[in-house]
Amino acid sequence: MTHRFIYLFDPLCGWCYGASAGVDTLASRPGVSVELLPTGLFSGAGARALDAGMTSHIWAADQRIAELTGAAFTERYRDQILAGTSLLDSGPATLALTAVSLSAPAREYEALNAIQKARYVEGRDITNPVILAEVLASLDLAGAAAMIAEPQATLLNANQERVTRARALMQRFGLNGVPALVRDDGQDLALADAGALYRNPLSLLEKAGVA
Repeated sequence: MTHRFIYLFDPLCGWCYGASAGVDTLASRPGVSVELLPTGLFSGAGARALDAGMTSHIWAADQRIAELTGAAFTERYRDQILAGTSLLDSGPATLALTAVSLSAPAREYEALNAIQKARYVEGRDITNPVILAEVLASLDLAGAAAMIAEPQATLLNANQERVTRARALMQRFGLNGVPALVRDDGQDLALADAGALYRNPLSLLEKAGVA
């Protein structure tokens, strides 16, 4: 029996990046599926201007994440992204992931990993749709790359539907941030311990009775 989790995240969330290995471990287990559902937390009204104080705060948090998870946050990212950009806006990256969900749904997690790597390791600006299209094209996801180059109503509507659904789940469970994990047993939804993604993701399966 397949057990389903819904992963609530934002592609510009450092803690979500740190949870990626745990999500991968969880999703790779037989009999388990993990649906990616972006919340748009740092898009639209949630986009934030970056100043020296904010970038210092983000870098300090990144170091804590790296220590806890082993995720890489490079100096190139610090110099070219935190010190070189003025806006934290996950709207374009969220749209890119929705494009993958429509054109090659089985590869959305792969695309998320590549987008996170582009930012945190390679120091590339993933708020730029041109950069995102290049990342997708490098994965042979030409269809998704073309979709974000000239977004049409189908993509924009699907993206809004995903974000709306994610935010409804956040409201339902009283969540203010991400990452978050929701367990779907086929009859009801329940909040799972997203912290386990950093410590022992397989404990989530033991609790679900599918390990």
